[in-house]
Amino acid sequence: MLWNYPEAEEPLFLIVPGLFNSGPDHWQTQWESQLPHSARVELGLWDDPQRNAWVNQLNLAIHSAGRPVILVAHSLGCHAVSWWAEYERPDPSGPVKGALLVAPPEVENPGLDERLARFSPVVKQSLPFPSIVVASRDDPYIAFGRARRLARIWKSRFVDAGWLGHINSESNLREWPFGLFLLRQLRDSVAPALQPLVAGGNYEALLRSRNGTGARSLAFR
Repeated sequence: MLWNYPEAEEPLFLIVPGLFNSGPDHWQTQWESQLPHSARVELGLWDDPQRNAWVNQLNLAIHSAGRPVILVAHSLGCHAVSWWAEYERPDPSGPVKGALLVAPPEVENPGLDERLARFSPVVKQSLPFPSIVVASRDDPYIAFGRARRLARIWKSRFVDAGWLGHINSESNLREWPFGLFLLRQLRDSVAPALQPLVAGGNYEALLRSRNGTGARSLAFR
């Protein structure tokens, strides 16, 4: 168990994968197995994503949770989150309390996979809940400047993760400790602070050493 805290205070961490789902070596899968209150959203059509279908499945998962929710999205799942917010127009008092949005791809000019264009255009509204966009400097699915622009549009905090590719299984992040650090920061910003229980050290030591992050730059914008 990574964190220990009162049951009544704990939101559900909803894992929102992208194209092809997240395999066993993906940090999302690692988190799902280790975070005590987490669940994966079964979006379906993993290799043939349809925007409305994914948004509907996400909406069902959010409203079935029966508790506050923090969304943990990767790649195309980030755009599913933004479109859910656009369609649902949730009230700040609603179930979604925050979102960690990792490696959102380019959808308006998708060079590597035309299926990404099904989620275009980019939602041009700020997200109605606290959010963090995490981007890699060498992500093949989006230029770094475009990722920063998404964060500005969505009024999200922007985090430069360094050189991690698409921040996926191929990035060899395992449980991605730095990502967990960001998730805890997000959690603490929307609810009472938690006491972390992290095997093999603590987050402060992690930030000093940068071990386990795979990043050469951890600049915050």
